[in-house]
Amino acid sequence: MRAAVETRPAYDVRKVREDFPILSTRVHGKPLVYLDNAATSQKPRAVIDAMRSYYETLNSNIHRGVHHLSELATRAFEAARLKAARFLNAADPKEIVFVRGATEAINLVAQSFGAGWKAGDEVLVTHLEHHSNIVPWQILRDTRGIVLRVAPIDDRGEVVLEEFERLLSPRTKLVSVAHVSNALGTVNPVQRMIKLARGAGAAVLLDGAQAVPHLPVDVRALDCDFYAFSGHKLYGPTGIGVLYGKAALLEKMPPWQGGGDMILSVSFEKTVYNRIPHKFEAGTPHIEGVIGLAPALDYVTGLGLAAIAAHEHDLLVYATAALSEIQGLRIYGTARDKAGVLSFTLEGVHPHDIGTILDQEGLAIRTGHHCAQPVMERYGIAATARASFGLYNTRPEVDALVAGLRRVREVFA
Repeated sequence: MRAAVETRPAYDVRKVREDFPILSTRVHGKPLVYLDNAATSQKPRAVIDAMRSYYETLNSNIHRGVHHLSELATRAFEAARLKAARFLNAADPKEIVFVRGATEAINLVAQSFGAGWKAGDEVLVTHLEHHSNIVPWQILRDTRGIVLRVAPIDDRGEVVLEEFERLLSPRTKLVSVAHVSNALGTVNPVQRMIKLARGAGAAVLLDGAQAVPHLPVDVRALDCDFYAFSGHKLYGPTGIGVLYGKAALLEKMPPWQGGGDMILSVSFEKTVYNRIPHKFEAGTPHIEGVIGLAPALDYVTGLGLAAIAAHEHDLLVYATAALSEIQGLRIYGTARDKAGVLSFTLEGVHPHDIGTILDQEGLAIRTGHHCAQPVMERYGIAATARASFGLYNTRPEVDALVAGLRRVREVFA
């Protein structure tokens, strides 16, 4: 007799869409087609309800209160930390630091982990990075004399691994790379990159803002030292994010900000800092954001990230074929391993004009440099239009995008 195999229900995108109230919105009299998920995702009712419930039933500050509401709020806050640890497969909840988003997480690592770096120490990034994974290292370069190295990408939008490896050296203190590119959708071969970094004795930070909504992430299997993501791209609230850090590293790092809750005792002569992760969570945190993040993690876990990835890959393949049929349209980013992002230009039409006309058809896309100007410079362009898919998007919405782009083509014929 064969052993029973546990299976998930088939992915039902129509049922998924019912969980997102905003998807019933009409824009300029047309049904909303939301294809700007790489900028921010929409929120399921469970997230909205959790945040409302906090204000209606739990509203209180956390950790320091002994009254009933404070204890309930603290319990909910720390339960969310446990869920975030399980979501990333961290070894311990104390390895989860709540921050405002991936941007703050990267800045925290730069200022705290990088506190002891000296002039000539190096950080290695790639040409794919979001500005939030470039500027913090430039600040250290300009104020402390560290060296910022940049691994190039090829025409597909893939990191040239031979050059990445060549740029590693005994001076490399940190490799900081995007798990998934926000501008091109490239999924970086991070396991290979981490192995190469380990060979050079470098620590590794992964910017997972564009990865966690689309791919299963296991920080222990990856063996990265830090992992950062933002809640609002993961169907959770804005203003909240997670920094995972190996406990041994977090213990050694100095605090980034000073204030309440990150201390055990304070006198004018000496301050004793709190244990991790609280050492890095100064002041009243975004409590409702953390409480709202928990059901977002539950939601994507319940659907299954592998199932989400398969659904979005189907949309990517379908949309790539359909857009490729439009005269004068060029897609940027053709990596062999790619998430659901399509960046493109249309000959003779500025990307902002594409976005404006599509908006009149009810379609929400992103236009501009996507906070990745070096990527644009690599291809000799100023901007692209970008359609990015989420777990609730459908093939008919891709058809609507294609029809809208044909409308743009007609206007500028």
